[in-house]
Amino acid sequence: MSEDLIIKHCSPTLAGIKTANLFNCPYSSRLECECDVRKLNKMFCKKGIKVLPLKFSNGKALIYIFRPSKLAVDLSDKYACKLLELQGYHSHDAARCIRELRHRLKDSDEFPHEIGLFLGYPPEDVRGFILHKGNCCKCSGCWKVYGNEEKAVKEFAKFKKCSDIYYSKWLQGTPIQKLTVACN
Repeated sequence: MSEDLIIKHCSPTLAGIKTANLFNCPYSSRLECECDVRKLNKMFCKKGIKVLPLKFSNGKALIYIFRPSKLAVDLSDKYACKLLELQGYHSHDAARCIRELRHRLKDSDEFPHEIGLFLGYPPEDVRGFILHKGNCCKCSGCWKVYGNEEKAVKEFAKFKKCSDIYYSKWLQGTPIQKLTVACN
């Protein structure tokens, strides 16, 4: 699993300004991918980050890099809780919710749209996406916005700036461990 992919797709999470990111990672061997995930978890655990493969399919792994402490806060939001309940989740515990999400990804050809809650997207935007089937949004960037457009646009700019800075620093030789901020 290349650091290039992680830096390109997960810099806001590494910086501690976003709950989580997802990316597809090609692999030649599932065992090799799982070994890479274990190495990353060993490196990132002191920084408050966890790495999970959510799904393996057609030579690609869907990799979820997240901050468990931030995810627990996000999923405890009353609107997020209600939305998860409406989507059929039976617990508000982050670890249990992730297990349920993994099962849904594995067992369905459709992408579970509640995944936005696991990425730190505002619950009102996740709800809007589900209700409107991805149509009629106010704007889009990292996600489709149905709620506070001004706040979302600022977040998009912050995430892009972070990604640009991190990628530039990484290209200049700063190791990924030094770019990763420790957060609880």
